[in-house]
Amino acid sequence: MGQLSLPFGRDEASLQDLFGEASAKTVSLTITDNSTSLLSIKTGQGKSSVRLHRIFLHAGDDVIAEIVSLIKRRKVQTPLIRDFIRRNSGYIEKRVFRKRTIKMQGKYFNLADIFKSINERYFRGRVSASITWSGRGSVRAARKRTLGSYNCHSNIIRISPTLDKKSVPGHFIEFIVYHEMLHADMGVEMKNGRRGIHTREFRRRERLFSHHEKAMEWEKKNM
Repeated sequence: MGQLSLPFGRDEASLQDLFGEASAKTVSLTITDNSTSLLSIKTGQGKSSVRLHRIFLHAGDDVIAEIVSLIKRRKVQTPLIRDFIRRNSGYIEKRVFRKRTIKMQGKYFNLADIFKSINERYFRGRVSASITWSGRGSVRAARKRTLGSYNCHSNIIRISPTLDKKSVPGHFIEFIVYHEMLHADMGVEMKNGRRGIHTREFRRRERLFSHHEKAMEWEKKNM
């Protein structure tokens, strides 16, 4: 995604510091490309987890101040935020993918069923990504250990069809899907001015998968 042609321009790390100082809370900021959920805030025990669409990096001080008010009090009016989104909706990237590019039914595994089950068990149904088997080039990708991927721009999870085999245990392909769903759920976290993908928190949540150790052991022996 290219640089937005908008006034203002903020650094993710400095924005996180600003939120923390202004709200007097420990704030974790995640910048996403999710065009469905542009702003979400979870607060508890003096800590707040803020997820923002990257368009807010170009918001004015008045909009940022309104976000701070949300972090501090949660239940406040947000006319400036709504107006900002309305005026700049054209900069929010939304790509339309043809249905034929989405293939969920494999020979042995149905990705739709796996996704739905994991979404309910681990994410309370909040992951909105689409999921599909990868297309051509998957054999080469598998050799590079790319068994799954998540594209934040298209909001699509792709799973290598090399896993659609009778010899692959269900818990392993479920783990690969869970891993990519974590990426979709967590976005990119900023820490000390650097983007984090497989962060400590990501690895902690990854281990919450019920068959994590079993899946790791199978991968070590078979992949």
